[in-house]
Parts: sequence; structure tokens; C-alpha cells
Amino acid sequence: MLVKVFGSAVFGVEATTITVEVNIDKGIGYHLVGLPDNAIKESSYRIAAALKNNGYDFPGKKITVNLAPADLRKEGSAYDLTLAIGILAASSQIKTDEIDQYIIMGELSLDGSLQPIKGALSIAIKAKEEGFKGFFLPIQNVKEAAIVEGLEVYGVENVVQVIDFFDGKGTIEPTVINTYDEFHKTLDFPEFDFSDVKGQESIKRCMEIAAAGGHNIILIGPPGSGKTMLAKRLPSILPPMTLKEALETTKIHSVAGKTKEVGLMNQRPFRSPHHTASSVSLVGGGSYPQPGEISLAHNGVLFLDELPEFKREVLEVMRQPLEDREVTISRAKFTITYPSSFMLVASMNPSPGGYFNDPDAPVSSSPAEMQRYLSKISGPLLDRIDIHIEVTPVPFEKLTETRPAESSVLIRERVTKAREIQSNRFEALDNIHYNAQMSTKQIRTYCALDEVSLQLLKTAMERLNLSARAYDRILKVSRTIADLEQAKTVNSNHIAEAIQYRSLDREGWLG
Repeated sequence: MLVKVFGSAVFGVEATTITVEVNIDKGIGYHLVGLPDNAIKESSYRIAAALKNNGYDFPGKKITVNLAPADLRKEGSAYDLTLAIGILAASSQIKTDEIDQYIIMGELSLDGSLQPIKGALSIAIKAKEEGFKGFFLPIQNVKEAAIVEGLEVYGVENVVQVIDFFDGKGTIEPTVINTYDEFHKTLDFPEFDFSDVKGQESIKRCMEIAAAGGHNIILIGPPGSGKTMLAKRLPSILPPMTLKEALETTKIHSVAGKTKEVGLMNQRPFRSPHHTASSVSLVGGGSYPQPGEISLAHNGVLFLDELPEFKREVLEVMRQPLEDREVTISRAKFTITYPSSFMLVASMNPSPGGYFNDPDAPVSSSPAEMQRYLSKISGPLLDRIDIHIEVTPVPFEKLTETRPAESSVLIRERVTKAREIQSNRFEALDNIHYNAQMSTKQIRTYCALDEVSLQLLKTAMERLNLSARAYDRILKVSRTIADLEQAKTVNSNHIAEAIQYRSLDREGWLG
């Protein structure tokens, strides 16, 4: 008897429906075709044990299973449940009336219980698009899949629940999640708050500008000056995610298997890879490509602490994703594109010893050592970072101040207002939502300068020997400063402040 059941394969962040055809005939043998990987080939042992332990038979006949389309590589153990139900249906152990109306996915344990899968949200979105009635999956993944409205999502703990459902012996209630309520759970009291930071007003101002325009930022300063502390608090002042951003972010984390027991992600991600990270772990890839840290930070913050300690080739592979806001991974048989629109926050010491060229410092470095240390970071990468700021140690008087600093909630209100201005400005443009995403064409349109501002910028460009890319960065940052002040045009004050945030372009800034 021939039976068709349906599963799904995830490529990049999109799912493709897989038809699992099971044919049982006279003879002996188990033949699995359609480019399965080793995890799928091993499934027969898990399925046989799971069915036997729950009172069902694994037919001792010739079983042929085809995973169509046969030219797509299938991977992972998530097809166990699909294959088990197909084998039971083809051997007439369960009814097959409604079996083709559902997507069925899950990894089986030997006792028949289910283990979580990856990419549940992408699969649910595809199932709804293709008109399937429902989706059976492990209960650990049910919250993320239930975000998709108009699809019956059943979280199951054991293969027997699915069998009983199709046989009409038992009922399972579909999981229903109110996406609106899930999305609007707000975090009014963030774990890391700017009110904890004493002093550093100029750095907080920088962080506010970076958050308002989505600009990349680098913090340079000695140990203990508060670089990591400030970076960790940046997500608390970013504006809340839109529903579209939340779905995009959840999809990527779902594909990477990082959303177990979690529904919709409504907080912006903060990723902080260690400096020993490889190129593949940072940008994604592998023999079966997976999203890397830059994609997991999509719509959020990627924090690279101790930037010069990262391998140079690892940092260089970030140059293209920083510019294009997506990363394309090419293999011989397929190409996958992951979104990677993130804010880069980097921190570094100005020298190997960590301290400025200060005779009173515990460890002082010569200007030559400092320059050699800085040269570990390439000019093209620094060019892609909009804001460079020096962080100085906090004086004792500021540390012991009892007056509370401004909270993240208040700063976020100003940032959100500036972002709203930008959203309205770029309403007609699909891929541009805030100032850092502007192309050269938009910069010319929205950052028009008067004569005084133009002259000021010309002088700065000549004296600091800035590149054309740095020129664009200054204009983008000055546009954001103007938006924070709710000014319609960019004036010389905005340009002057933006020029200050190009520390690493100034020759002799160490002196």
C-alpha cells in the first residue's frame, strides 16, 4: 500500500514542504531514498523501537520510503515522526483519511516520546501558505509555531497521541497564542539599566545617538572605564521591535534551535561572541549552513569585546555583511542568504597594556606599541563604524555620587521619537528604516547642507584626511543628531558634533 505524508525541510530561514511517500510490498528490506543524511538513515532503528515499545509493529516486509523532491538534501532527525506515521498508515495500522492535511515533524526517542526540532516557525509559516489544516510537532516547540494564525498547531509529547488523533480515539487541543499580547509584553525595568552607570555623560550621549540612528559604534579606553558595562545596557534604550522585526528575529533563532519553550521574541537580541570565535561561527556556514552570530544579532546588537584580540581574518569577513546587511553563503549545490541587519558595538583598549600613554598608569606603552596594537584593526573595517568614542576612567567623585543617573526608559523615549521621524521619512522605501541604512543617494537627499556646514565639513575632511566613506558616516550621524533635536535640516552644530565622533581618523589622537 502506498501512503503520502508531509514533512518540511528548512533551507536558510525558509521552509520547503517534503512529501514522504511510503510503499510497503512483498519481500524484506528497508530502502530510504531522496538524499537523506545519516541522521535520517538511522531513523529506522529509533522508529522500530518506539513503535514496539508502544504496542505497534514495524512491518517485516519490503518498505520503500521516498523523500520528494528527491534532488534536495534532507538532514536531521526531525523526520522520525513523519516516517513513523507513514509506515503505520501504509501498513494499515492507523486510519489515513485526514493524514495528508497535516505537516508532521518530530524526533523520536526509543520510548516514543518526542524531542524538539529546529525551524518550527518557518515550517508553520510555509504550512499555512500551502493550505495545510494543521501541524503536529513536539510540545517544546509549540509556542513558536502557534504564533502563526489560521493554522491548527498541535504540541504532542508522544507518538501515541498522534496515532490516537488519526484513529479518532483521543483529541488534542490545538495551542492558541494571542500574538498581539505575546508581542506587547514590555520590559519596563530592564536588567541592565543606564541608571547604574555613574558619570560618563558624553558616552551615554554617544550611545543615545547610536541607538537613535542604528549606527555602529566603537568604544576605546583603559580597563575599568566602563566599556562593557555601557555596551550591555545599549539594548535597554533601543526602540521596541515591530511585529515584522520580531517575526524575522524569531525565525532565525528558531532555525538555529534557540527558541525552545519561547514564543515570539519581543526583546532585541544581544550577542557577545568570545574573541576566539571562528569565521564560520561569526558569519554562518558549515557543511549544512547554519546562521552565525551576526544573523542571530539581526535587529539587535552584536558586541565584540576586545576587538583587536579577534583574528584579523574573522573581522575582515564582517566587512561585506556590515555594508549589505545580509550574508550569502554559497555551496556547490545551493546558496543561502541570512539577514544580518545589526548594530555593531565594539570595545578595545588603546594599547596592549590597556592604559593611555600616561606616566602614572600601572602599565604604560610607547606610542609605537599603541600604534602597532591599533593597526590590528583594518582601516576598511573602521570606516564602516560610524561613531568612534574615547572612554576615560570615572573619577572617584562621580563614583560616590548618590544622585541617580538618567534611566534607560527615559533615554528610550527620546530614541523612539527619533526613530519615528526616520520611519516616516523612509516610509516609501522598502529596505530602509533608519539613518544608518541610508545609501549615498538618500544621504544627498536628506542631509543637504548650508554653506557654513559645508565649509566646516570640508575643513575637517582636509585636516583629518578622511575617506569618502567617513564623509558619508559623518552626514548620517549628523542627520541622527538633528532627528534627536527634532530639527528638519542638518546645521553646523550637528556636523561639528558628528565630526567629534571620528576619533580614530584623527592623526595623533593618542598624543
